[in-house]
Amino acid sequence: MNKRAIGTNQEIKAAEYLKNQGYEILERNFRCRIGEIDIIARDGRYLVFVEVKYRKSTRYGGAVYAVDYKKQAKISKVADYYMLKNQIPENSACRFDVVAIDDEKIELLKNAFEYRG
Repeated sequence: MNKRAIGTNQEIKAAEYLKNQGYEILERNFRCRIGEIDIIARDGRYLVFVEVKYRKSTRYGGAVYAVDYKKQAKISKVADYYMLKNQIPENSACRFDVVAIDDEKIELLKNAFEYRG
């Protein structure tokens, strides 16, 4: 299986996990010229932008460590565009979560990072 297919499978797994946690999935793989957000969902009053990271092994650090400052900034910019495009008010409650998948272990980090606009 190639990397893209593996990534798609892991994103499907993450979306199912989030649904089981009570999230409502609004979009998967939202893309624009700036970049991509893996999952956009609602969790209660929050609009949540979710990055999914998968690692087959934790030998070089777990999946959670793969969402660095640069990636956070890109996700923040894509979130801005999504909100503008969908006419979501700037003062809406939003957060950035990460679903880290290390082999078969899934970990949800709510409010994993602050907006980096």
